[in-house]
Amino acid sequence: MTAWQSQFEALRARMTGPGLPPPDTPYRLNGLQILQGIIDGTLPFPPISQTLDFYLIEAERGRAVFQGNPAFAHYNPIGTVHGGYHATLLDSAMACAAQTLTEPGYAYTTLEFKVHCVRPLTAKIGPVRAEGRIVAGGKRVATAEGRLVDEAGNVYSHGTTTCLFFELPPQPAAR
Repeated sequence: MTAWQSQFEALRARMTGPGLPPPDTPYRLNGLQILQGIIDGTLPFPPISQTLDFYLIEAERGRAVFQGNPAFAHYNPIGTVHGGYHATLLDSAMACAAQTLTEPGYAYTTLEFKVHCVRPLTAKIGPVRAEGRIVAGGKRVATAEGRLVDEAGNVYSHGTTTCLFFELPPQPAAR
């Protein structure tokens, strides 16, 4: 078993299943704490992870890493993994790198992202990782870059994103 597979199996053992965190979570925790909660299993992973078989495996301030398992279910008509799979993994990694900068009571949205698919991806490749890193982060805007690679370090796609930070509306009073 490879190092990536071992790390992924350890993650699966602590997963709490797909779902959404309680609505008060972004008011109580900062973005990094939310992501770490998903990784350590105290918060559920988002449903898109199960749909496309990719999961958040690492997060630290300014950085997020997802691991995915490209499969036949992700193929396009020409027999390779659809570019949308590349884009989804990279958008997730780059945007979550931005999320690591948010404070409680704040959220973010992706304003734009660009992806360059530079090598075909197939199910035979094995697991891939998308790593997003902050390039510049301010009070309102952050930019990040990302790369999608296999375990040997081959780059399949890379990209950039711009995310906007915003204050959440006041939390509704408990009933």
